[in-house]
Amino acid sequence: MSVEIKKAAIDIGIIAKNIDAMMTFYGETLGLELEASITMPGGGVMNRFKVGDSVIKVIELDPPALADAAPGGIRGAAGYRYWTITVGNLKASVQKAADAGAKIVIAEKVVREGIVIAIIEDPDGNWVELLEMS
Repeated sequence: MSVEIKKAAIDIGIIAKNIDAMMTFYGETLGLELEASITMPGGGVMNRFKVGDSVIKVIELDPPALADAAPGGIRGAAGYRYWTITVGNLKASVQKAADAGAKIVIAEKVVREGIVIAIIEDPDGNWVELLEMS
């Protein structure tokens, strides 16, 4: 028996080191809609950004997390290393991120016919892949 899927998307939680920079990156640089900010039991705030049917939860813990994730993107460590947003305006999105000072880890690159990607690093060092299909 497998899990009974009830939503055509997944949600991701990111524990922020620099909440102000992370809120700016996801809300202004990427232009994601802030759905809600919710006080968390045990201390902290969960900021829920909408991405289609998915939600990116940018969380400020209080007290802060005890350790940081290993840096280095895809080859930096095992475990979750990046996630993907499928977009219809890759070139403009990458340019907006670059203009805002975000690190462009991988510039626009065709990875297979009809698929172009770019990878942007958020202020805490997490990698966000933007993917466009033609």
